[in-house]
Amino acid sequence: MKTLCLRLPEATAARLAAAARQRSQSKSAVVRAILEEHLSQPLAPPGSCLELAADLVGRFVGPADLSTHKRHLRGYGR
Repeated sequence: MKTLCLRLPEATAARLAAAARQRSQSKSAVVRAILEEHLSQPLAPPGSCLELAADLVGRFVGPADLSTHKRHLRGYGR
């Protein structure tokens, strides 16, 4: 078995210790179980660009559609 050393914030370490006491297991056993559970779940696809930027959509003020406004197309492709 490999050894892994990590640093935890005080609050996380306290929660881990409480979970270990509650389960009557060592902290290492609790971490192994949680990691196995998390890593056994398939990764969710990241989603479309719109889904990833959904919180930004509509936040900024600007022209409605730059693709059809003649002023913005002036000189395009030259």
